[in-house]
Formats: sequence, C-alpha cells, structure tokens
Amino acid sequence: MTGLLIAVVAVLAILVVLQVMKVTGLSSDLQDGKDNEVSTKDNNTQGTLLLLFGIAFMVSFVWMIVAWGDVILPKPASEHGVQYDSLMWISMGLIILVFVLVNPVLFYFAFKYRGLKGTKATYYEHNNKLELIWTSVPAVVLAVLIIYGLTTWSNVMNPDNTDQEPMVVELYAQQFNWTARYSGEDNTLGYANVALIEGANFLGVDMNDDNAKDDFIVKELYLPKGKPVKFKFRSQDIIHSAYMPHFRAQMNCVPGMVTEFQFTPTITTDEMRADKYVMKQVTNVNDIRIEEGNDPWEFDYVLLCNKICGAAHYNMQMPIKVVEQAEYDKWVAEQQLLAQN
Repeated sequence: MTGLLIAVVAVLAILVVLQVMKVTGLSSDLQDGKDNEVSTKDNNTQGTLLLLFGIAFMVSFVWMIVAWGDVILPKPASEHGVQYDSLMWISMGLIILVFVLVNPVLFYFAFKYRGLKGTKATYYEHNNKLELIWTSVPAVVLAVLIIYGLTTWSNVMNPDNTDQEPMVVELYAQQFNWTARYSGEDNTLGYANVALIEGANFLGVDMNDDNAKDDFIVKELYLPKGKPVKFKFRSQDIIHSAYMPHFRAQMNCVPGMVTEFQFTPTITTDEMRADKYVMKQVTNVNDIRIEEGNDPWEFDYVLLCNKICGAAHYNMQMPIKVVEQAEYDKWVAEQQLLAQN
C-alpha cells in the first residue's frame, strides 16, 4: 500500500511540473518572449549571488575540515599501513591544493566576466604554450601518482618477510559472524570445505588431515606484535569483506575460494589506547554515550564486514587484540586444539 501511494504521489508531482512548464510557456508567448530577456541587472544579480555562493562554499569546506578532522582513523598499526597512508595523504594533498586554487578562480571569473552592457567577449582561438602546460603538467603528476600507487600496491600485496615466516590464520565469514582458526605449531591449516560441515564441525574441517589436529578455533583474534600474519579468508554463504581499518587491511571473502592478505602488527592494543589522539576520540565518544545513557566505550582493534551482507550486517564484527609475544604465547597455550575435542 505504501509503495502504491509513493507511486501515485510521484506521478502527480510529474504532472504538476509539466503543467507549470506549460503555463510558463503560455505566459512567455503572451509577452512576446520579453520575460526571457536577460538584463544587465539580472547579470549583476546572478554574478553576485554566484560569487557569494563560492565564498560560502569555500568557507564551508574549511569549516568541515576543522569540525570533523579529528574523527579520522588514528595512525596505522601495521607496517604497510604507513605506506598506505602516505599514498592517501599525498593524493589528498594534491586534490585539495588544486581544489582551493581552481574553485575560487572559477567563481571570481564567473563574477568578473558576467554579461555587462557594452562589453564584448574576446575571441581567443589557440595558444600552444597554454595547451602544452595544462596537458603536460596533469599528465606528469598523474603518471607519478600511478607509478607510486602501483609500487605501494606491490609492496602491500607482496610483502618481503625473508627474515621470518608469517603465521597463518583463517578467517571464516558467515551471516553474521566471524570465526578464526589458527594453524597451530605446524603453521599449516588443515583442509576444510563447506561440503564437510556437519554438526559441531561448522567450519567443515577435515579431521582426517594431520595438519588439522593442532588447529584451534576462537571468536577473538590475538596477534603478536612485530610478527607477520597471513590471513586466509573463506565464506560460507555470500560475499563478505574482511575489513581491519586500523591495520589498513581489507580483502573480500568469496564463497568457493580462498583469498589472502598479509600484514605485520606494529602497535599493541595497550599502546594504541595510550595514544593521545585515540584517548581524545574515546573521550569524545564516551561523552556522547554517557549523555545517551549508554555504557562507556574502550578502544579495541576490530574486524568488520565491509559488504552490505544482510539485515544484521552492522553487527558482524570481531575484536582484535595485539599483544607482546610472551602474552600471545600464554594465550595460545590456553586454547583447546581440534584434536582434543
């Protein structure tokens, strides 16, 4: 019923617009088109309004940076995240530089060269020097950015860890939760397939595979600081996206295939909580939560789903703890292996 009412309102709105256009056309015919003539006063009014809009536009841009500039992510907590952020800030810096240089000029020129009685536009056919400048400069800048971007992408997707072997962890996605499976002492995950899902074996792990016997399953990620981690992603139902924003890491989880992403954590959870920028963000969030009657929030790294995967998509998340190696080893020793189930 609601959909039908919306459709009826939309049709009526279109009919009203058509009638208004028809009446406007008839009015213009009655006045021999004089109401469509543009006067010097009209040009002055429109030029001034556009200039004022341009000023307000630039002021609002600065205001938004000041008002919301402190809600961006804190410093990256992974090795490759530093390169990732450098690429982003260089790109954003160039975009903002061009934006603040070009837009005021456009608005000013629209005002300065508005139509005035007695003035005539100058016909300017061609200028080889200008053509060369505004073609070659953007081309060179874009070429540098693209090469830098490809280099960063290569470093992120193919990290050099010749000094130590990455630990292997599987992240299993299903509506609407995450499950992590660690590869144990042999650092090799046991074979798994959705066709093997049965009863308590909700990951479909082949328990006849010797590599699976020392695997263990958890609902909270623990990662050791300074050790590379290779994540292998699977999905049980639809496409999900494993997103770990503080580590600048994201990878799609696709049913029927295994994708992977590797990074090295560089900042423990406790160290990030002690960061002044993070502490300020936590204080701002808790001021709002307390005002609304909610419990205070404590910063944690988090794994999210970055695909809109259904009604409870917002709730598909898993906490991540980055700890020192000794604490990580203690935590691993407390876990129950699949062979012990």
